[in-house]
Amino acid sequence: METMVSNPTIFSGRPLAPVRTTGSTCNSRRASCFAPPPDKLLLHRKIIWLGLDSSSSSFRRKSVITRGVTEVNESQFFDLVLNSNRPVLVEFVANWCGPCRLISPAIDWVSQEYKDKLTVVKIDHDANPRLIDKYKVYGLPTLILFKNGEEVAESRREGAITKVKLKEYVDALLESISVT
Repeated sequence: METMVSNPTIFSGRPLAPVRTTGSTCNSRRASCFAPPPDKLLLHRKIIWLGLDSSSSSFRRKSVITRGVTEVNESQFFDLVLNSNRPVLVEFVANWCGPCRLISPAIDWVSQEYKDKLTVVKIDHDANPRLIDKYKVYGLPTLILFKNGEEVAESRREGAITKVKLKEYVDALLESISVT
């Protein structure tokens, strides 16, 4: 599905192709605004290509969806997480975080497997410092489950996790919140 590639390197002497986004204006030299040419993609995910905003020559940044996982920022957090009618699993990640990239396929799987019971969102650690401070995220990746605008007690999990352990973790969380 959709994701942003953050590696700003040049493949085969060609500059990276821009990735389409919306929301805030995107600096055309920022790493998160570029993706490798389609023939050099190293990831098994589709890319959103950049488009020019009709009112200016600048690029616009969009919310990015990765296989059902929406990347949200501080301004979207209240509406998409705290005001959600269903439980929301929040993953705090960073582009430079190896364990974050390692568990990304498992998080994508969770978003598809539990799409009827759970919403999954990602929050970029570097772009959202107030959320990092507010929720005291000290290690990456960090998973926190929210229900009815509140962090579910004992739902916080830091570090890489296997798909099997992630399934056990999510099943236990969903069971604990359905009882209350």
